[in-house]
Amino acid sequence: MFDGRFRKTVDRSTQPVGRALQRAGLTADMLTATGLLSAAGAAVAIGAGLFPLAIGLLILTGAHDLFDGPLAKAAGTESVRGAFFDSVTDRLADALLLGGVAWYLADQHRGHLVLLPFAILSVTFLVSYQRAKAESLGIAAKGGLMERAERMILLGIALLSSVIFVPVLWVLLGLTTLTAVGRFQRTWVAASRPDRPTMTRRRSRAPRPEWTAARMQDRTVAAVARWRTVRIEAKTRARGWREAREHRRANRTHRTGT
Repeated sequence: MFDGRFRKTVDRSTQPVGRALQRAGLTADMLTATGLLSAAGAAVAIGAGLFPLAIGLLILTGAHDLFDGPLAKAAGTESVRGAFFDSVTDRLADALLLGGVAWYLADQHRGHLVLLPFAILSVTFLVSYQRAKAESLGIAAKGGLMERAERMILLGIALLSSVIFVPVLWVLLGLTTLTAVGRFQRTWVAASRPDRPTMTRRRSRAPRPEWTAARMQDRTVAAVARWRTVRIEAKTRARGWREAREHRRANRTHRTGT
């Protein structure tokens, strides 16, 4: 939702911060990597039941994720490699955080409740995969109730108290599932349109000539002729080198004899 409706507003407000971080000598990859470290710390804090510390580290993770893009724009280092690195670290951070949730539930609760964070993680990955696959096919697949920013906010709300922790996780699972279903439905409809707009440009290719038997024979004859020419030139150079070597040897013998 934030990525769709409020992206331009967020970008305008974060541009000055991105420029300040660029002047401080930081890079987008540095922010992305340290954001992953703070996510790992938040996961450990969640697993240990240290919810106030986990909230602080979760906010720090979100800040890194928020400002690495503006920093890359300010430094002029936006690239496919950076986008790939950011996407991979986001998925890894999601896995770490929900792994910490599973660890906490395994310690504090009995039964099958520990499967709840794994269900959330599965649906989260489905949402991300739907967008990646749709965009690879030229279909826009953004939007929905529970994109990554909203999921982090709701997880932070769950960490406010152990009393609401599990109920908020169920809400997170339900809303993320609705996001996956809605994204699938929109992509399905868009893919069914015969005149759907595509996001990527298709490279135009010139028609290839037909490979007839006569054309193949001509190319074979030309290749053989080139090979013979190269072979003759190589033999000529070798003969010239031998003659020059014999000439130098004869000169040395003549000087020694005199």
